[in-house]
Amino acid sequence: MKPEAKRYSTVVGSRTYAFETGKLAGQAGGAVTFGTDDSMVFAAATMGSVREGIDFFPLQVEYEERLYAGGKIPGSFFRREGRPGTEAILTARLTDRPLRPLFQQGMRNEVQVLMFSISSDGQNPLDILAINAASAAIMISDIPWGGPVGAVRVGRVNGQFVINPSFADLDASDLDLRIAGTKDAILMVECGANEIPESVMAEALELGQKSLQPLVELQIKMARDIGKPKREITYFVPDSDLQKRVSQRVQSPMSNLLSKPLNKNEFYGGMTSLKDEVVAEFCTVPDGEDSAKYPSQSSVREAFDQAEQDLVRELILSKDQRPDGRAPTDIRPIWCEVGISPRAHGTGLFTRGETQIFSVATLGTLGEAQELDNLSPNDTKRYMHHYNFPPFSTGEVKPLRGQSRREVGHGALAERALEPVIPAEESFPYAIRVVSEALSSNGSTSMGSVCGSTLALMDAGVPIKAPVSGVAMGLITGEGGQYKILTDIQGTEDHLGDMDFKVAGTAAGITALQMDIKISGLSAKMMKEALEQARAARMSILEKMLEVLPEPRAELKPHAPRIITVKIPVEKIGALIGPGGKNIRALQEETGTKIDVEEDGTVYIASTDVDSAKIAQERVEMLGESAVIGNIYTGKVVRIESFGAFVEILPGVDGLVHISQLDTERVNTVEDVCRMGDELTVMVTDIDPQGKIRLSRQAVLEGWSAEEAREKDKGGRNGGGRGGSRGGRGGDHRGGRGGDRRGGRGGDRSRR
Repeated sequence: MKPEAKRYSTVVGSRTYAFETGKLAGQAGGAVTFGTDDSMVFAAATMGSVREGIDFFPLQVEYEERLYAGGKIPGSFFRREGRPGTEAILTARLTDRPLRPLFQQGMRNEVQVLMFSISSDGQNPLDILAINAASAAIMISDIPWGGPVGAVRVGRVNGQFVINPSFADLDASDLDLRIAGTKDAILMVECGANEIPESVMAEALELGQKSLQPLVELQIKMARDIGKPKREITYFVPDSDLQKRVSQRVQSPMSNLLSKPLNKNEFYGGMTSLKDEVVAEFCTVPDGEDSAKYPSQSSVREAFDQAEQDLVRELILSKDQRPDGRAPTDIRPIWCEVGISPRAHGTGLFTRGETQIFSVATLGTLGEAQELDNLSPNDTKRYMHHYNFPPFSTGEVKPLRGQSRREVGHGALAERALEPVIPAEESFPYAIRVVSEALSSNGSTSMGSVCGSTLALMDAGVPIKAPVSGVAMGLITGEGGQYKILTDIQGTEDHLGDMDFKVAGTAAGITALQMDIKISGLSAKMMKEALEQARAARMSILEKMLEVLPEPRAELKPHAPRIITVKIPVEKIGALIGPGGKNIRALQEETGTKIDVEEDGTVYIASTDVDSAKIAQERVEMLGESAVIGNIYTGKVVRIESFGAFVEILPGVDGLVHISQLDTERVNTVEDVCRMGDELTVMVTDIDPQGKIRLSRQAVLEGWSAEEAREKDKGGRNGGGRGGSRGGRGGDHRGGRGGDRRGGRGGDRSRR
């Protein structure tokens, strides 16, 4: 019997959104579809048992973009989806971040949330749908969880906020804010913006939190109506007595360790030595003793980690004392450098404390832009930012297994931060790739990438709109509403704290935000305070960067390609490209340039050799020209007849030099003067209404003016002269020969 589907709908912004469940994936823990109109995402949440030996919560959140949802066949060789693309990875991360904090601490059961696109209209983004679908799937499942979560997108078009804008709206928007939260607080923020002021950003965050409430309320109703009973599971609960004993044991040595400013190696090295000492002390079983009376090493290590977290947080809250000795608003020492690689187009080295980023900018033609094969309406990406995090950056040895989800996410964040300042294609017709290498890591390598990449772009001579800097903010909360916001957090504070809030922007405003939290939410007051504190830090960091390079270089580096832009008539594109690309390939090989042609007739010529680029430019420009009576051209003989030679004076344009006009004296046969492939310098003497062109070499040799050439050509024809031309290729006009015959052969080579 066909199951009956349950449907729950609500209005968010100006659209109606609906959850549906009961029809699909009946054996999953919970399964729903969520969407609006023709855009829909499926999500299923399932919980397994506890894997033996694990000491963490194994949550897996995955999103797979199915191109059939938009009526597309994948462009890969196998014609099926392969490993998730960048957008799919980013959507999975976007969904994971607000879900994870709401699972109870101590949970060890495997939980898997899988999502994929079912329908895409190409007009509405699917990432926000995925977050809501995942939340609802968990809510109606048997999985214990502290949700639900609602998510919306906020845009701003012509100064007006738009909830869940379409792709078309986003093209006109100066804000792309994705926000997820519960009934009471914000859980996750991901944002790109075009230099938005902090006050406007705070207003957008408040609106987003308010707008997602109908989705939260609807999921609560779903769980109440059709949700499964939550499964009874066993949570890992530390032994309170052991926790107390370990805390008492480490209080004094740990306090001594934290009483002086520590760098990363000193902090971690000291803590590791103390931990090993405590583990050996608590877990060593004397001969003859019952080992069951002694705690396991893993339980002692967890008790130690908790004691460390408690002490570090207490010192920050009560004494404003951070592990490295800084005050809450202090920034670590910064130094920068540019021009490190002599062959790269632009390089920037940014070092903040023990975090160091080496960014390299490379310029290419627009034809080197990234081609996208996904469900968005954008099929290419001109600006690309990639981020690498090698294991030596943390002093570790690990196998290299390709780019991680974290690396994809950090690269996307830096790309989003810098994209608003990248010059328009019309004024700077280059594809741009920036690669950020994390050479040393102790917190906020993503924001270090923003700073290093700004320097690399300026070093490359990219005329960016304004320099961008970034900083990571942290949060420590205590009892009774007590909290401290920390500027420029390092790795320890990120690990032991409650928030990682990254803010990037120019002096005029914010270009990117990203927030991850470990607590149940963040208040609007905290968010505003963090934004203002981050602005002061960004301005201080920007000042340090501009001391090294105050503005983009006026010229590109010697090894960077120079791109010349030429416009030709659309109808001439085929002549430039040629059959199967023959003409454009030949021109590129001959001049050593790279040529890209747009559909509107815009031609981009790239070369590191200025002279070669100029030659290619002249050849391309000739395509847009038309023959002019009286102008002199040098062209190749492309056809020989008994009555004259056809000379190509412009690409795809040729005319007839009648045998009587080949020389200043009588010519017996055309071959006496020229053969196929020879170059002749000729003057245009006439163009008839059908576009057939008459040429004269005699006019050039004798130095006729345009008026003389026109009159003598007319006289020659009236006197029965033979002639002909082709605008493509024309027929011949037969008659007697006319014109004077004097002198020898010659003529300067010139285009006009």
